[in-house]
Amino acid sequence: MRHKVAGKRLGRSKGHRIALRRNLINSLLRHERIRTTEAKARAIRGESEKMITIAKRALAHEDQNRAVHARRLLMARLNNKEIVAKVFDELAPRYEARPGGYTRMYKLEPRKGDAARMVLLELVDREEE
Repeated sequence: MRHKVAGKRLGRSKGHRIALRRNLINSLLRHERIRTTEAKARAIRGESEKMITIAKRALAHEDQNRAVHARRLLMARLNNKEIVAKVFDELAPRYEARPGGYTRMYKLEPRKGDAARMVLLELVDREEE
């Protein structure tokens, strides 16, 4: 029984799973759109939305200590200064009025090699290039 066990294992060891999630979230926040399997997208969707929410709440308060703490939280989870800066400078102000649901998942055709379900995970209200 897996009662009160959070997260999906994705068939990987603990270190590999942490690295995979960190890399996928970094890619999503950097490019604002990634193509991955449905299981991996579902595993990172909530965590990436929580990071944007942390940044939004930090910007809503005037307290500098809260902003510094939020940046340190994101830095610990993402381990990438450029992505943390992007979340605070671009993404959090963009979603300031939105109460949640910052990502969208489109189902794609199965992958050729193993027929894995593929999805396009993207941030909503994305500026088109």
